Amino acid sequence: MLKRPELVLAAMAPAKGGLHTPVQVQKLFFLIDRNIPTAVGGPHFEFKPYSYGPFDRAVYEELEGLAAAGMCEIVKHHTWNSYRLTPLGQEQGTRFLASLGDLARSYIQHVSEFVRSHTFVELVSGIYKAYPDMKVNSVFENAR
Repeated sequence: MLKRPELVLAAMAPAKGGLHTPVQVQKLFFLIDRNIPTAVGGPHFEFKPYSYGPFDRAVYEELEGLAAAGMCEIVKHHTWNSYRLTPLGQEQGTRFLASLGDLARSYIQHVSEFVRSHTFVELVSGIYKAYPDMKVNSVFENAR
């Protein structure tokens, strides 16, 4: 079973150094915690319905801790940050991902691709459709 920092590295490893936006990291860890918690030793976070769906500030805190350890890079944009693994983080994340069972590893690879291949609107709308309990506090006007 993975500890929270190990899960974060494992879940970001399929991107192979690609950037994750805030909505992508929040939804990535929400989907893992919601759908395969026991397979990864979780749940690891406490997601609550927020302005744009499930949110836990601890996701960012974990990424900040990994950045301080040289395993994650925080890329600053005008009003928000993106996140990607450093080469060291990628190496560790790949190792942690490989340590998981086939179903968990396959799910994480799939959900990583899913969150990175959808626009903000598509991702938030899709989460609301699949998890209507996370829409309660929404300010998102474009939900389909």
